[in-house]
Amino acid sequence: MNRRHFLAQTAAGALALSWPGLARPAPATRMGIVVHSYWQRWQAKTDSPAYPRFTNALDLLTHCHELGAGGIQVGVDGWTSDFARQIRDKCDKWGLYLEGSIALPKKPDDTVAFEQQLVRAKEAGVGIVRTVCSPGRRYETFTSLEAWQTFQKNAVAILQAVEPILQRHTMRLGVENHKDWRAHEMALVMKQLSSKWIGVTLDFGNNVALLDDPLDMVRTLAPYVVSTHIKDMAVEEYADGFRLSEVPLGQGILDLPAMIALCRQHNPAVTFSLEMITRDPLTIPCLTDKYWTTFADTAEAGTGGRDLARTLRLVRQHKPADGLPTVMQRSPNDRLAAEDRNIRLCLAYGREKLGL
Repeated sequence: MNRRHFLAQTAAGALALSWPGLARPAPATRMGIVVHSYWQRWQAKTDSPAYPRFTNALDLLTHCHELGAGGIQVGVDGWTSDFARQIRDKCDKWGLYLEGSIALPKKPDDTVAFEQQLVRAKEAGVGIVRTVCSPGRRYETFTSLEAWQTFQKNAVAILQAVEPILQRHTMRLGVENHKDWRAHEMALVMKQLSSKWIGVTLDFGNNVALLDDPLDMVRTLAPYVVSTHIKDMAVEEYADGFRLSEVPLGQGILDLPAMIALCRQHNPAVTFSLEMITRDPLTIPCLTDKYWTTFADTAEAGTGGRDLARTLRLVRQHKPADGLPTVMQRSPNDRLAAEDRNIRLCLAYGREKLGL
């Protein structure tokens, strides 16, 4: 370990002492990479000589180390003890942080698989795991207010059920705002749980799809931040609402310096993990009746005309000159090349403009 790395690790470690579950200090301020950034390359069905597939987390970790990233966030399902030790050894050798991604139980009384994944994650040196309550987008997954309300109650019950397991293994869980909870709803859940073991994996861009103001969303959720998905977003109007797309950092509408500062204010040891998903734009049909089905009970909290008007105004003020990028019509190798290029652009911007 050289002098620069030692000083960086020592400073980060001092900041992290008050945050339970951090198995090792984050390496200075280097940005890491979320596995979803490589969704084209991760276990790809067709191999490419220029962009060989990642068959497991060790492949991803090695590649991200070679790029100069600070660590990775990756799924731990299916790991053996031996593989977990291999990952830990590499992270220790290269001075990288490691965060896990883990699925919640489907029912509060079915936590065996969840705990098994926690054990493997801990063997690998993970102190923070990320999860989602709903794998799908709220406005696509839930077709009635009752279905949404049932989901909310079940999600809280499941989080309450895993909390003592997290405490037993001294692991922190970050629940991602995954185009399901609006910011104020998620904050209420965190207050209800009131647990130092459960916080938020704060995704910088997802809640644009739910008409949350991006900076207000971070202000609301930063007090609970455990880990992050840093990204930038671009928008474009269409007949039923707007399209939303991840773009390389600095090319979108988000105030990244302010968001980073807010997260650090509440958790000085927080890591910033890039989630740059190279894909076609998502459609946000906020001018359709179906979109609003599950928001009927939250009008008093700000959902409605005001947020819709503000979001559409934002969309119209930031119309991309050449439209949003699309990739799915390209050849597999061209998609891989675009993905690789976007991630490298983000890492460069993070180093040069964001201090990451």
